[in-house]
Amino acid sequence: MSRPFSKSPAKITYVPKSAAVEPGSAGSNRTVAVRAEPIELCQLLKFAGLAESGGAAKQLISDGEVRLNGVVETQKRKKIMAGDKVTFGAETITVKIG
Repeated sequence: MSRPFSKSPAKITYVPKSAAVEPGSAGSNRTVAVRAEPIELCQLLKFAGLAESGGAAKQLISDGEVRLNGVVETQKRKKIMAGDKVTFGAETITVKIG
């Protein structure tokens, strides 16, 4: 029996950190390319390696430790689009279509 709907896995690729780090910037910056948007914030954290699991990603977001475009974001399933910047600790991820 098939499920009434299926959730396709997020399709993302990574740009090496060395290619995305801006000279003179504090912390680590990198770009994550997604094939389709939007992607949920918790999924992005997990697949980008900022969280060990989806549950850990959701906890980080609930605890107010994640910023979206410089503002604390507490919506676990917030839809992230190209151009958004997600920050956790000293690491910032910029999302792009690729």
